[in-house]
Amino acid sequence: MKGAIVSASLTDVRQPIAHWHSLTVEECHQQLDAHRNGLTAEVAADRLALYGPNELVEQAGRSPLQILWDQFANIMLLMLLAVAVVSGALDLRDGQFPKDAIAILVIVVLNAVLGYLQESRAEKALAALKGMAAPLVRVRRDNRDQEIPVAGLVPGDLILLEAGDQVPADARLVESANLQVKESALTGEAEAVQKLADQQLPTDVVIGDRTNCLFQGTEVLQGRGQALVYATGMNTELGRIATLLQSVESEKTPLQQRLDKLGNVLVSGALILVAIVVGLGVLNGQSWEDLLSVGLSMAVAIVPEGLPAVITVALAIGTQRMVQRESLIRRLPAVETLGSVTTICSDKTGTLTQNKMVVQQIHTLDHDFTVTGEGYVPAGHFLIGGEIIVPNDYRDLMLLLAAGAVCNDAALVASGEHWSIVGDPTEGSLLTVAAKAGIDPEGLQRVLPRQDEIPFTSERKRMSVVVADLGETTLTIREGQPYVLFVKGSAELILERCQHCFGNAQLESLTAATRQQILAAGEAMASAGMRVLGFAYRPSAIADVDEDAETDLTWLGLMGQIDAPRPEVREAVQRCRQAGIRTLMITGDHPLTAQAIARDLGITEVGHPVLTGQQLSAMNGAELDAAVRSVEVYARVAPEHKLRIVESLQRQGEFVAMTGDGVNDAPALKQANIGVAMGITGTDVSKEASDMVLLDDNFATIVAAVEEGRIVYGNIRKFIKYILGSNIGELLTIASAPLLGLGAVPLTPLQILWMNLVTDGIPALALAVEPGDPTIMQRRPHNPQESIFARGLGTYMLRVGVVFSAFTIVLMVIAYQYTQVPLPGLDPKRWQTMVFTTLCLAQMGHAIAVRSDLLTIQTPMRTNPWLWLSVIVTALLQLALVYVSPLQKFFGTHSLSQLDLAICLGFSLLLFVYLEAEKWVRQRRY
Repeated sequence: MKGAIVSASLTDVRQPIAHWHSLTVEECHQQLDAHRNGLTAEVAADRLALYGPNELVEQAGRSPLQILWDQFANIMLLMLLAVAVVSGALDLRDGQFPKDAIAILVIVVLNAVLGYLQESRAEKALAALKGMAAPLVRVRRDNRDQEIPVAGLVPGDLILLEAGDQVPADARLVESANLQVKESALTGEAEAVQKLADQQLPTDVVIGDRTNCLFQGTEVLQGRGQALVYATGMNTELGRIATLLQSVESEKTPLQQRLDKLGNVLVSGALILVAIVVGLGVLNGQSWEDLLSVGLSMAVAIVPEGLPAVITVALAIGTQRMVQRESLIRRLPAVETLGSVTTICSDKTGTLTQNKMVVQQIHTLDHDFTVTGEGYVPAGHFLIGGEIIVPNDYRDLMLLLAAGAVCNDAALVASGEHWSIVGDPTEGSLLTVAAKAGIDPEGLQRVLPRQDEIPFTSERKRMSVVVADLGETTLTIREGQPYVLFVKGSAELILERCQHCFGNAQLESLTAATRQQILAAGEAMASAGMRVLGFAYRPSAIADVDEDAETDLTWLGLMGQIDAPRPEVREAVQRCRQAGIRTLMITGDHPLTAQAIARDLGITEVGHPVLTGQQLSAMNGAELDAAVRSVEVYARVAPEHKLRIVESLQRQGEFVAMTGDGVNDAPALKQANIGVAMGITGTDVSKEASDMVLLDDNFATIVAAVEEGRIVYGNIRKFIKYILGSNIGELLTIASAPLLGLGAVPLTPLQILWMNLVTDGIPALALAVEPGDPTIMQRRPHNPQESIFARGLGTYMLRVGVVFSAFTIVLMVIAYQYTQVPLPGLDPKRWQTMVFTTLCLAQMGHAIAVRSDLLTIQTPMRTNPWLWLSVIVTALLQLALVYVSPLQKFFGTHSLSQLDLAICLGFSLLLFVYLEAEKWVRQRRY
């Protein structure tokens, strides 16, 4: 081939044809300038240089240093850094050890490291995608077969595949022999796909139905084939998913956004208050140095230094609770984010359903049977018209079940009480339903040993076996012949080959009316989302079988099977409805099957539309936005469809949780506010792109996790109320000192840090384990965009802060005047320690009161013993600061007399009494 021709053809590939499946094999050869002898080494080298290696390309992200640097962009940390610098400079000027500055810097560094650890988790989804590529591939070049590294594959290469191989690139089949490929990683559907080279498909066929194409990352289960590579690297479907994955930008969680806004409000408010206090102080003639000390103390007081650590612990506690409920949180902020979910987009197979085919309907000419039971457990009932029957009393049923058990390549396996199947799930369900009727499939296959078979193919759409009838079972009709031919498969095709039927316990001629009745029954099952199989038989004089033998058959009946819904999902969907959470099904399955399952689970109702991927592709953004408001079920969707659905929901203010298990789900999982991967069936790619992994692949577990998320967010609001209400009280108390002419700051920065980290922090940690409200899932989700101050939290903090400071300021004035009278062994400056102690002890009462909106006596102590323990421990630590000499020196405190301590205790109780009185008035009013 000439270089000019190669360049021209590669230009076509670089601007890829979107519909290779719609071209014939000859047209594909022409477009790719390729032939059946493969490319020459020279042409392959030219194409590799022009087109690049067959690899996924990773975009550069933030470096670890950039992530660490970004932590210091927090406005509260910047203000603390400024305070540390000024405080350290003043101490050094006065020849003092800068302990306040060092303590502040330690807090700043710890908070930055904490933020870095939460954000620095490496993005491994693309690495997992790369891991799906096989290292070597068989390819025909220079008219000979050879193995080359996958990275060296180029468009136009002819690849050779057989069972066990991974598909190394996107390719158009040119030859196939009983080729079946597992595409679940790409499409999400578990069933193997039969691939055929000689098909020419319509241009609008979705990926899951492109049966003449192979896709990178999928696996060949059986058969062999040859295929012409048309896309490599980032131009493959897998590469397109990688592009989508890398185009999704991670956004801050609602909690992170609220805390950012909180920091802005606190710092702005503190600076305004500092300006007011300093201005008034200047007017009163106070020194700049005293006013600077007041300003520094106020800046430290307003910043809740312990809040990041407390929130991290609260999220970690939520994570542990969720593990106990079968969900693994991969990113801590996702714990709280779950509580904001308004819409859950769920895959069908394995999440809403059991991922186990179950026979539910059986039709013979004489009877319609309903079958109960779950999964592959051979236990259940057969019913006619709602009445339980004994299967052995119905010969037509037993013959049909025997046909399904014998014309079968699967095996039913018991491991303790757990039952599973080896082989095709469709065939496994036939063994299970036979066992429910008392038939031993293995025993039946021994007394009816297989002699010959014609396997199922997508062209034939049926499977046939010939068995030797040893005369040891009544589950056949010998008619004097030593062998029996059983056939199963497409009901329509098998029915065409039948001349007789088994009805009224005898053989009858198959009339046109009977044929119509059978077809109508099959259509009814199919419209209910079931996979329908037909069964027939014929006594045979010979042990061999060919297609000519599959004639003059006797019709036995139909079996309708479905991947049955998980029994607990219906209740979970109902709980979502009660909690104001909308549930959507997004699946690659057939629309009828998806709609039937969704109706059964209560996700959608009769008459509601199903949107297919083909319809979705034809919609623009506005049309899709209008559709997602009313559509609950999406079928036959591709990866970009899932991503578009999530983005559309988010544009309308929805907070979306998205479930998935395949590679195709990864972009949508990353785009969603909460990505939920399957722990059992999920690929590494989907898990790495997710925020949470379901250990049991169960939709009900998502609902349990949402409940835990709401509990965590509720507890976070409680300790924010507690911490910031107390901080505002501290701030106002410090601000009042120069205005009252006391001549000194009541609290040093180090003492304020002690209160914010220990006195606030320890009880706040205990509030993080508060049990949830039993009615928490009967309320609508709160707006994810709401402020941290919403629903009364802001007014509560201001109100409590003002009341708290009022009590403390009164105490401060009394203590200042009272301590000016000299007493032996007592320092006149102990009034500052009395203010410090009163603030700390009052916060203990605040912690007890804030845990519930009810009166404290109505809230059982046993529900959170950690809170009471934290109050006792914190109070003892505060007393140690007052009376233990080394701690006195370090924190600048003074010993208090018994009367001093009694006064402090009395004033500290006033806040608790006020909060309880407020609750009592509120209850009386409402």
